[in-house]
Amino acid sequence: MILIPDVWWPAALLALVLFVDAAMSVRPPKFISDCLDGVNFPRDWWWILVVIKTLAVVGLIVGIWVPGVAFSANVGVIVYFCSAAAAHVRARNTGQAFWMNCLGMLLLSVAVLVLSLAL
Repeated sequence: MILIPDVWWPAALLALVLFVDAAMSVRPPKFISDCLDGVNFPRDWWWILVVIKTLAVVGLIVGIWVPGVAFSANVGVIVYFCSAAAAHVRARNTGQAFWMNCLGMLLLSVAVLVLSLAL
């Protein structure tokens, strides 16, 4: 297994999307706060999501040059969005935010992992 991606742009794209997501989560717009409220995620803990996403961004970028780091960060992002999907299903909050945001990000994360390993 190659632990440094031959193609850097999928990891960089995912890092950019997560960076924007983390930046928006600092002062969440209505669709993000509705999503978090919909799964009953405590407001006192919303800050941790910004930290997790920021660490993922750093890992994805550093991993372009350091073996194994982008792979590990990418797997962590997939676990994060699988957990988010499970929270949505558990709370029976499977509206547009679930399909577009949660599963969309999960699909992007899986696609980046597959592209990083396949190319």
